[in-house]
Amino acid sequence: MTPASIDDFRELARRRLPRFLFDYIDGGSYAETTLRANVDDLQRLKLRQQVMRDVSNINVATTLLRQPASFPVALAPVGLAGLYARRGEVQAARAAQAAGVPFILSSSACCSIEEVVQGTGRPVCLQLYMIRDRGFMADLLARTAALGVETLMLTVDLIVHSPRRRDVRSSLTGTQGFAARTQRAWEIARHPDWAWDVGVRGRPHTLGNFAPMMPNGAGLAQFTAWVGRNFDPSITWKDIEWLRQHWHGPIVVKGVMDAENAVAACDAGMEAIVVSNHGGRQLDGAPSTIAALPGIVAAVDGRADVLMDGGIRSGIDILRAMALGAKGVLLGRAWAFALAAQRGAGVTRMLGLLKHELEVAMALTGQTDVRALEPDILLPSR
Repeated sequence: MTPASIDDFRELARRRLPRFLFDYIDGGSYAETTLRANVDDLQRLKLRQQVMRDVSNINVATTLLRQPASFPVALAPVGLAGLYARRGEVQAARAAQAAGVPFILSSSACCSIEEVVQGTGRPVCLQLYMIRDRGFMADLLARTAALGVETLMLTVDLIVHSPRRRDVRSSLTGTQGFAARTQRAWEIARHPDWAWDVGVRGRPHTLGNFAPMMPNGAGLAQFTAWVGRNFDPSITWKDIEWLRQHWHGPIVVKGVMDAENAVAACDAGMEAIVVSNHGGRQLDGAPSTIAALPGIVAAVDGRADVLMDGGIRSGIDILRAMALGAKGVLLGRAWAFALAAQRGAGVTRMLGLLKHELEVAMALTGQTDVRALEPDILLPSR
């Protein structure tokens, strides 16, 4: 199948990956109501079709995270992407570089920040979680700055690890006895392409940035337990003062879903805010990101850039988000599915599809500049 949509990449990823890895990407927390709402609420926004306008010259280029972007998209931090394709973070970062969009490396990536920068030949943005060991954090920040990285993205909504029922059912987490190990081994045996490309050739299977703190051979279940022991649930805005002592570049905060929190982020001097519910993987029952976006844009009132992630499945969705005030969007599952389906080439194809879809949607709504979109391209909700 030649993929023509994010759903097509998702299906190809489902076929190629062992079930425990596919469910890890695809699933959310608890009953997954917020996960579904992220997609469904975007689809409910209807566009106002405009005709007889000169749309012969359409601009979709902009600037995101202080970097030029060929269209208003960045690849969001996705953990463990090196298990979806061989050295997956490097492949995805190269695809982002070729497409002219920013790439944000998860601190829980399989590939270290050093490996990704070496593999692309340029600095990328690093996403960071606050962990209890501040000495290790200071060292990681120093390593990152030495590579020429300028922007840090602090994720603040994973202070505790929310239960994900699919991961228990697939034996990724939960009781790790003989039955669980057998189930995972069977899934690996059923997917020989993945087993050879990633399981054998993709080693080492470590968390490159956190590897010095983790026991040798730690797997996904051990990583989940490690998060519970090491991610710091006591963080407040006061911890930004500590962070600024060790990081002198721009800081973006990711995981804001409340207008009051957004104002606090501005008061703390954040360069940008990412409206995010962690892809529906944390607080189930929280609103969708597109529902939270307008109130946060209004509260911020231009003091910081506002970006959004969650539920973006097409170029039309990018247009919807920007019409409601987002400066750009972050793609998470979209690039994870594409990487798992067709490696770096899949990420390249996926980005090309979304860019073309955005250009078409702009033409059919009479828009010529992605930096000047207004809410009136959306029809009033009934």
